Amino acid sequence: MDSPDPIMISALEHYSYCPRQCALIHVEQVWGENLYTMRGRDVHENVDVESSHDVAGIRYERALPLWSKRLNLVGKADLVEFHGETPYPVEYKSGKHRAGHHEALQLCAQAICLEEMFGVPVGQGALFWHGSRERREVVFTDAMREHVEKAVEGVRGMLAQSTIPPPVNDKRCTHCSLRESCLPAVVAEKDRSRKAARELFAI
Repeated sequence: MDSPDPIMISALEHYSYCPRQCALIHVEQVWGENLYTMRGRDVHENVDVESSHDVAGIRYERALPLWSKRLNLVGKADLVEFHGETPYPVEYKSGKHRAGHHEALQLCAQAICLEEMFGVPVGQGALFWHGSRERREVVFTDAMREHVEKAVEGVRGMLAQSTIPPPVNDKRCTHCSLRESCLPAVVAEKDRSRKAARELFAI
């Protein structure tokens, strides 16, 4: 029996933010552009080219391919700093500093891959917001690692069944690049209408 296709690490951030967004991108292969995605692409131009250099005893690896056989994950790190033998992933984001919960999940998945690849514990990493030039260190707790594994299970099940979750139709939709493809308000209104009709004619 063929093994399932590997899951992109980036899918975990999409899934954490909105399972429907994740499904539209990774099941339906839908993608959209808006101001935020264009900013993100511009930010990643400098870190998407593989390179390696040393500064003051720290090795910097850009666009480092990542994988985990255990979780069947693949992806690419924007930047990995090697402090001695210990990898320290850094994820670049456009815009200004924010809570970064979903981004931290993606970063933790990168750390789990690095641990498997290099056989050393990876306890911290960092998120860097290009817009505000802020860098925040993230400590990878047991709870965060468990969240990564649950997200992997969720994405794996969604891909295996090719399911598209219903729209959330909340504040997350405002700046989503897939708003025109998702049509959250229209789909949600249809769902409400069908539910009202069922209740109206229920005996």
